[in-house]
Amino acid sequence: MKIAFFELEKWEIEHVKDNIKNHKLLFFDDRLSEKNVLKVNDCEILCIFIYSVIDKKLLDKLPKLKVIMTMSTGFDHVDLKECKKRGILICNVPFYGENTVAEHTFALILALSRKIVDSIDRTRDDNFSLKNLRGFDLKGKILGVIGPGRIGQHVIRMANGFEMNVVAYGPHPDKNLCKKFNFRYLSLDTLLKKSDIITIHCPLNEHTYHMINMENIKLIKKDAYLINTARGGIIDTKALIYALDKGILAGAGLDVLEGECDIKEEKQLLSKKFVKGCDWRTLLENHLLLKNKGVLITPHNAFNSKEALLRIIDTTLENIKGFIKKRPINLVKV
Repeated sequence: MKIAFFELEKWEIEHVKDNIKNHKLLFFDDRLSEKNVLKVNDCEILCIFIYSVIDKKLLDKLPKLKVIMTMSTGFDHVDLKECKKRGILICNVPFYGENTVAEHTFALILALSRKIVDSIDRTRDDNFSLKNLRGFDLKGKILGVIGPGRIGQHVIRMANGFEMNVVAYGPHPDKNLCKKFNFRYLSLDTLLKKSDIITIHCPLNEHTYHMINMENIKLIKKDAYLINTARGGIIDTKALIYALDKGILAGAGLDVLEGECDIKEEKQLLSKKFVKGCDWRTLLENHLLLKNKGVLITPHNAFNSKEALLRIIDTTLENIKGFIKKRPINLVKV
């Protein structure tokens, strides 16, 4: 078969070559567009990322196309209805970084609980004083997980290992999940009141935008910590600054900030095409967060492990092999 790959890095190209044999492979570091589509007009399998927008015009120029492999979880860059009309299948990467983000979550929690950053900075300055470096144990603390989905479940597993008491908030409570992972569901308000550490693992949408806001942030248990490795817009930045200033929160660990431009797939952040367009007012507020000693900020890096990125390309390769063997997997429902 003739297989065309777009938007790949050099290491990904080499990995594909090592794993796909006896097929004609074409590689392009740019996105698929009308400028280059004629170079692949006889391909049967198309592998793309989200910058390649597949619409009717492009599909008209791909008469032999049988399947689109998108190296992303989302697929709104592909015209599903048009593909269905033409009998073109679509496969995606449904998940790849659940444990990766969960591990980063606990990296932030531990950095805050044991004052790791302050300790390292002080030692580098040849200061070995322990003054103001006293931390706290995670054992016995209440961890509130907002969004016990795939990532949240990995966080809960890890929390059980630390002998924490886990509570969670989600729109669809699952009793079987509670038994499996040893936690209990609470309302959002009750979770905020009871948790020593609150960690967010839900998507950003119209229901979760500013889920943590000026009203309910006042419910948070005094001296609790807030962790966000999901999306910045879930927390109202003004409310977060207020809670820190008023001593409601003892600190926060943030991998995401409100004001980041629309990020559909974390892998976008590694692309040379990704350009940030941010709201300056929100950025100024985030600048205040950067200066707060109780806040640790990482640059939307929770997803960024070599294993997670390898899982994206490996899942895509498995999708290709499954289709070639006439046993397609990870099919997008159209």
